[in-house]
Amino acid sequence: MSAAALTQEAADRLAALSDYTELGAGFKVAMRDLELRGAGNLLGDEQSGHIKEVGFELYQQMLEEAVLSLKAGIAAPVADRWSPQITIGTPVLIPEDYVADLPVRLALYRRLADIEDEREIDAFGAELVDRFGPLPPEVDHLLKIVAIKGLCRRANVEKIEAGPKGAVIALRDNTFANPDALVAFIRDQGPAARVRPDMKVVFFDDWERPDDRLKGAARILRGLVRIAEPAKAA
Repeated sequence: MSAAALTQEAADRLAALSDYTELGAGFKVAMRDLELRGAGNLLGDEQSGHIKEVGFELYQQMLEEAVLSLKAGIAAPVADRWSPQITIGTPVLIPEDYVADLPVRLALYRRLADIEDEREIDAFGAELVDRFGPLPPEVDHLLKIVAIKGLCRRANVEKIEAGPKGAVIALRDNTFANPDALVAFIRDQGPAARVRPDMKVVFFDDWERPDDRLKGAARILRGLVRIAEPAKAA
């Protein structure tokens, strides 16, 4: 096949393979391929395969550990962590035209994977602005997703799907730290919330824009965190 017959995506993938040929480059190639295939949907409606099952940050760790295992000739276990599944329906990534250097982008993704505290996320965002300029919408949404991820873990929310008409929340193992308070919380929402037969909680609202979904999801999760951790501020 001639070079002219290659699609631009195929040409980009071949270029990525030629750029990363050293031992241990598999992680870089995989991450580059994820970007080429649409990393903007890693946490959105078009998740697929292992990423959909374990979440972006744990998938990163699995790739890194696999590379280390190959280098050491041993099987390295994956850390016993659970990752909430978050579906908002908006691109979330660090675009190449914002951070051009791939190793730098990968390092930023790795740092984000370890951040839980919202103040640290704000500091991370301020650092990005200082180093690379104003945040593109995809990066702003990514930081908000990372904050939502932390709230999900604190509230034991395994999955949240937000769309134009509201959100559906699933608790991990169908358990909550303060079940009586959760029942009261849902009851206080009136017709704006209900529990489905499969034990998922539905919150009804009008969230046409992704920004509305991000803000609405974060607001609900902060409410859940407040009653799950009564001694702490969300």
